[in-house]
Amino acid sequence: MDNPFNPVLLIEEVGAVRVVTMNKPDTLNANSPDLHKALVDVWHHLASDHDARAVVLTGAGRAFSAGGDMDDFVQMWTDTAKRRRDLDQARRLLVEMLDFPLPLVAAVNGPAVGLGCTLAVSCDLLVIADDTYLADPHVAIGLTAGDGGAATWPLLMSMPRAKEYLFTGAKIAADVAMDLGLVNRVAAADKVLDTAVDLATQLAALPPQAIRTTKRALNIHLRRAAEGVLDYALQAEFESFGTSEHQAAVQRFRSR
Repeated sequence: MDNPFNPVLLIEEVGAVRVVTMNKPDTLNANSPDLHKALVDVWHHLASDHDARAVVLTGAGRAFSAGGDMDDFVQMWTDTAKRRRDLDQARRLLVEMLDFPLPLVAAVNGPAVGLGCTLAVSCDLLVIADDTYLADPHVAIGLTAGDGGAATWPLLMSMPRAKEYLFTGAKIAADVAMDLGLVNRVAAADKVLDTAVDLATQLAALPPQAIRTTKRALNIHLRRAAEGVLDYALQAEFESFGTSEHQAAVQRFRSR
């Protein structure tokens, strides 16, 4: 099929599986405006591919996604219209992924941080490299964990553990993520994509109406949780971009 998102998103056909690769390895696939918009729009595009039965999401290079782009954060300090657009887009991204009809497998080939972590755990199944981690450091850099973590993590692990990892931003190593129930497979780094494609191929072979409707039924739990939390959480995140604590944390990061 055609790919209007090239070069920031690559789409490869592997039988009935579509492998979508975030393709900004020089910035560790951080969510720059062009990549963020492509990630919002790609799900409708893939859903219109009548030959597709499952999708794998991964990152080019040594990271799955490093999350937010720090230069973009600085722009949002003073450009509140951009801040509102970006956070509205973050809401759309989560909802689009939860509503996407095909089974979706994350191949977490390297660190999945912040929004990158949200992307990974918003997939239906996760395969993670044994030498990498998930992390949501929103709070650690002075931001409300508004674009997914606060909305969905309590349903994916226990509430106390969700609070611990969102409050501290601590890295969740692959084996810990497995124990928490966040991931389905841990694989050697050079086998992550193959393992994810094999898993997606198994899903693609299942009766399509049955798996799509079962996914939708299960994701109603997440959708209802997200709808109940996102309005407050994203508004709080909007406000936290204007705090001195957040701005100082970003300046420290940029000066490294």
